[in-house]
Amino acid sequence: MSLTRRLVAVVVPPGDDGGDPLPERGWNATVVGMHLVSAAVWGLAVLSTLVGDAVDAGRRASALLVLGALAVAYAVLGVPAIRSGAPRRAVPYLLVLVTSFALLGWLAPGLLFLLFLAYPHVWFAVQGTLTGISWTLLLGLASAAGPVLSAASSRDPGDVLLETGIGIGFSLALGVWVSRVLHESAQRASLIAQLEATRSELAAAEHERGVLAERERLAQEVHDTLAQGYTSIVVLSQTAAALVAADPGAAREKLAVIEEVARDNLAEARAVVAAFRPVALDGSTLVEALRQLAGRFARETGLEVRVDTAALDGMALDGAPGLRTDEEVVLLRGAQEALTNVRRHAGASAVVLRLARVGGQVSVHVEDDGVGFDPAAVRGAGLEGLRGRVAQVGGEVDVASAPGAGTRVTVRVPGP
Repeated sequence: MSLTRRLVAVVVPPGDDGGDPLPERGWNATVVGMHLVSAAVWGLAVLSTLVGDAVDAGRRASALLVLGALAVAYAVLGVPAIRSGAPRRAVPYLLVLVTSFALLGWLAPGLLFLLFLAYPHVWFAVQGTLTGISWTLLLGLASAAGPVLSAASSRDPGDVLLETGIGIGFSLALGVWVSRVLHESAQRASLIAQLEATRSELAAAEHERGVLAERERLAQEVHDTLAQGYTSIVVLSQTAAALVAADPGAAREKLAVIEEVARDNLAEARAVVAAFRPVALDGSTLVEALRQLAGRFARETGLEVRVDTAALDGMALDGAPGLRTDEEVVLLRGAQEALTNVRRHAGASAVVLRLARVGGQVSVHVEDDGVGFDPAAVRGAGLEGLRGRVAQVGGEVDVASAPGAGTRVTVRVPGP
């Protein structure tokens, strides 16, 4: 730092620390208190000048002029500097303050009790330790110059200097403490503002993450329910249209299935919007829901579908507690996704849907005798979405297949 900047730093208060020194309400109360005390002490000084013996009769007019100038400077310069926390506004006021007390020391040493008020003004105006020390020393020396150097003064210079030193010492001690408190309060205010801003950013990010998660949930639900239902309706409609002329009875049966699928899709849409459990599980057990799913799939495709629950190891999931709702949903959605893939790609003639319990896990297996494929070479969006859904409940998905050897999809959840 250059010499010029160091000299400026001694007399010019530092810039803003980034926050208000106190909460707005507390700072306003402090400033109002300062104004009231200032008015009272200045009023006492004027009264002492007019009717007391603190000022010689021949100097009363000059002393009153100095007190008036000091009051105007406080109102015009000091009050804004203290209230607004704009440190550079304090310099003109402090210059007037030091000059006024230098004059009072020559004209009316009895009014130097006003230093009791002037020293706090310095510290509240500058709000900086180095600058406050500089202006305090300057004010104390200026006020002591008159009584010490004036030949008309009846006071002993040693007593004046001692009193001035004591006043400066108490002012420095109090001022440094006040400056430290204000500085720490400003830092706390700045930190609180940063924390509030960070909290707002985190809340916005959390909201955005929640929106994205909800979109992903709805997309997965639509894929697992509505999209598959609409696919069934399209396929069944095409089949019914081809059977109308050749086999009206079979066409009517397909139309009945279309109506059933459409009603289920409508119920699923309402459930998705309301975030309820799947319609198939509403009022039904998992085993019942899987049997309904298999039965409808058989009616839609004409394939032979068998439901095997022999491997439940004596645990009838029909109403027995243990599986959470989200685990039941995952198993049902896994069976739906596997059957959809059988319809689209397998070219199978028979399907086995098996519900089993092994150790601490409950699993759903969907196995077909279709054309099979290489799992390492094929990545379906449906299976990838299913893996993500299953992972959320701590489960896993296995796909076992080979060209010409059929496919087995297994979905496992932790279970009871």
